[in-house]
Amino acid sequence: MGSDEGFILASASPRRIELLESAGLVFDREVSLAVEDEFSGGDPADFALAQAIKKAAAVAQRRPGRWVLAADTVVVAGSEVLGKPRTTEEAHRMLEMLSGRAHRVITGFAIIRHGEDSGVFKTVTSEVVFKELLREEIEGYAATREPFDKAGGYAIQGRAALFVKEVRGSYTNVVGLPLAEVVDELHRLGIARAFGAVRP
Repeated sequence: MGSDEGFILASASPRRIELLESAGLVFDREVSLAVEDEFSGGDPADFALAQAIKKAAAVAQRRPGRWVLAADTVVVAGSEVLGKPRTTEEAHRMLEMLSGRAHRVITGFAIIRHGEDSGVFKTVTSEVVFKELLREEIEGYAATREPFDKAGGYAIQGRAALFVKEVRGSYTNVVGLPLAEVVDELHRLGIARAFGAVRP
């Protein structure tokens, strides 16, 4: 089931690219042309996984014989799924919702090969606790424009690191890819090894 050709990351996300490269993995990159859906209800974990499968499938169909990895991350505050803010006002609202409370970050990831029955379909959940944010902090952070392409309106690896009191679970999951879980599955499928690690 393994492949000497490695795998394709179906993403243009610099954060996911950097995480995989930090593990010493060699891979190709190809942007998925799948249109991302808006969350319309149901289980956020199911939604994130469905989006990841959709992204991976779009690339796998164009690259038969190659394993494709894709992921999708959502932020859940209470019962609301927070997408990527499109305006300063939306960024303010999201940060106000996250201020002084815990929220969940869920990443669904899929590793598939076109025409292959087996594959990987998993979700990983982390909990993040924010400190109480001052209005000046919210306005100042939104003004950096960093929130605008991030689920939940913040980047934990960026300036928003100052807002985070605690992370329960995978930190890399909050960045955008649960690295330990993904690498374990790549090993299991025989697709790639990190730092030359060999699985028994």
